[in-house]
Amino acid sequence: MRSCPECGAEILTGHGFVEWCAACDWNVDPGQPEEPIGRVDVLRRRLAQQHGEALLAEVTTDEALRPGRGTAGVLALALALAVHGVTVALFVGGLLLVVLGWGGGLPLLGAVCLVVALVLRPRFGKLPEDAPVLRRADAPGLFSLIDEVAAVVGTRGVDVVVVDGECNASVSTYGIRRRRVLTLGLGLWEVLTPGQRLALLGHELGHYANGDSRHGFVVGSALRSLETWVYMVGRTERPTPGEALLNGLLLLPRCAVTGVLLLLERLTLRAAQRAEYLADDSAARCGSTEAASGLMDRLLIADSAEVVLLRESNSAQAVRGADARDAWRGLWDRLAARIDAVPESEHERLRRAGARRGHSVDATHPPTHLRRARLLASSPVPAAVTTGAAREAALSEELAGARERVARQIMNGR
Repeated sequence: MRSCPECGAEILTGHGFVEWCAACDWNVDPGQPEEPIGRVDVLRRRLAQQHGEALLAEVTTDEALRPGRGTAGVLALALALAVHGVTVALFVGGLLLVVLGWGGGLPLLGAVCLVVALVLRPRFGKLPEDAPVLRRADAPGLFSLIDEVAAVVGTRGVDVVVVDGECNASVSTYGIRRRRVLTLGLGLWEVLTPGQRLALLGHELGHYANGDSRHGFVVGSALRSLETWVYMVGRTERPTPGEALLNGLLLLPRCAVTGVLLLLERLTLRAAQRAEYLADDSAARCGSTEAASGLMDRLLIADSAEVVLLRESNSAQAVRGADARDAWRGLWDRLAARIDAVPESEHERLRRAGARRGHSVDATHPPTHLRRARLLASSPVPAAVTTGAAREAALSEELAGARERVARQIMNGR
């Protein structure tokens, strides 16, 4: 113990974590939040700050927390369709110029339009090539559990589960038929309790059920197309005379594209944050309120898990021979043990640091401390889905191959 340099209160030292004072918040957030990059990021943070507290108050009532598109959602869908309409027009116009153009530069202009349309086309997504991909026949127990959680949430299960080493989880779609894929990051999954895993599944599947437009194909792909437009017509810094001329010629297109992107962000950002609260409700129903709030605590220390995995990888690459080949063994147990050893004081510091930073960490999600506070302020609910020791053992067995493959990849620095 030593005295706080600000207020003189006793603080704990030498425990491997940031030294800070709970009495006056000295050194509670020694790092610096990343500065926003570009006008879009600045707008996201400003909108998040404007909506944050008001949205938290709104979603505390059951009536307000019902899925729905709303006027902003309808306008966002119309704007997204218009964006895709421009891509279609470029493709059709380019094709006509190439086929019907009579000499001169028209066929060349048409070819340029076709290339731009190809770059801007909506992507249907695909499965990763370097990560384990599990289908229903590979892990029937896991898919059965996902189906149970999906039934509670009010949606259907997934077609594929992708396993990687990230300290995160997500849902998406792939292919023209829009098949559903759940990505489980073992860096997060392996440090959760059984109840917290159910809450995680409930949260992710909740995104399918609550109509989050930014996760949808039309609006989501329109946002990506607009970001590509911004990159293509972006201003060149420290330009040569020729680049300066091009900057001037692209000024109006750049302003137009940026304006449309900012408008679409404004129409969808509040709904995206609201969708996170909806997904948290799904997490609580599936795994219990206690498990969902515990999941928030684990998400707070996700950076610590990433540091542990990075150190393990660096240590393994410094060793040679049989020891290096077997370094992957026990990786997930070591990770879980180190995360379990994180003291409550560090959790509290991260909550206070999160409250100070607000939406500057991730403007598309409500701050984790607000999500946790809302869960704890609501009436507690029990878990609608449970797993016993036998089922947990069966799930662990089904994931054993993926756990080994991902552990080997991490230890090899991939």
